[in-house]
Amino acid sequence: MDLNEPEQWAPPTAGSARRSGSGVPGGRRKQRVSMADVAELAGVSSQTVSRVSNGHPGVIAATREQVLAAMRELGYRPNSAARALRYGQFNTIGVILFSLASTGSSRTVEAIATHAAAEGYAITLIPIDVATQDNVLGAFTRMGELAVDAVIVIMEIHLLDSGTVQLPPGVHVVVVDSDAGDRYSVVDTDQADGARKAVRHLLELGHRTVWHVSGPGTSYAGERRTQAWRTVLEEAGRPIPAPLRGDWSAESGYAAGLVLAEEPGCTAVFASNDQMALGLLRAFHERGRSVPADISVVGFDDTPDAAFFIPPLTTVHQDFAEVGRRCVQGVLRQIRTHDDSRPGTDLVPAHLVIRASTAPPRASAGS
Repeated sequence: MDLNEPEQWAPPTAGSARRSGSGVPGGRRKQRVSMADVAELAGVSSQTVSRVSNGHPGVIAATREQVLAAMRELGYRPNSAARALRYGQFNTIGVILFSLASTGSSRTVEAIATHAAAEGYAITLIPIDVATQDNVLGAFTRMGELAVDAVIVIMEIHLLDSGTVQLPPGVHVVVVDSDAGDRYSVVDTDQADGARKAVRHLLELGHRTVWHVSGPGTSYAGERRTQAWRTVLEEAGRPIPAPLRGDWSAESGYAAGLVLAEEPGCTAVFASNDQMALGLLRAFHERGRSVPADISVVGFDDTPDAAFFIPPLTTVHQDFAEVGRRCVQGVLRQIRTHDDSRPGTDLVPAHLVIRASTAPPRASAGS
């Protein structure tokens, strides 16, 4: 049996029905559509049909379209399972992650799926409710059962970098959002540099210091942003207010904003994500603190809605599409070279998008 043959049936042509006889009422029976049938209809060799089925680039466009048209007409579908057995490749990338609720995770998964599809790969998604060693190993076992070629792990929490969780050896893997580049192949936004740009922007506008609404303490990205905020203030010799802890939600930003609205010296706030910045904007509005006339606000992520906040939000842009592309390219490189993950961190630059939520402080503010 040719492993490229499909498990696909279609009515035969009248000629083939006469040759093969009748197995169903009306003299017609179902006949498997073969690669040879496609080749005959398209007027090409079976080898050319195979190359088109496997996405091989060495087929001229007109011939490729001719073959694809024949496939559509006959209802031919390549048998991906058989092809996987033949070539030892499943054209599937597994994605293990700990939360789809956050903007970063959901947009990174979207980017991974988009770039994987462009390379002819599908993704298989396995979320983990509680991030423990057993659950991580269980997810990798499940990925093995689903026959994936490589795995991308999206971790928003301190696990790999703290040594709490170890990934199985001998797996093609790329990790997102982690400080474990000494042991794994890591792709991430340059969290620290993005936060530095946000804080420096506010200081350059003339604000005496910058208050901060941080992400959850378990988040690697949130901690990197908070550390960078603190470092910039220290290097500038500015007062360092106690940060207010948030949980990425607009509700937590709103609660922090109610507190900061009562701080007379607060003229600038850096929020660790746009959703918490949105909560700040509402709290300041309710308490009669104008943004940016009384208080400037900067977020992080540059979500699609950020430009439509009132006022439009100054924020740090994360290039999730590029993070996803580099993740996919990283695992594909390992697949194609038959090489396992090599340690190292690939940082995607972040940049500041200045909008209407920041301005110089009032002359008497904080005096």
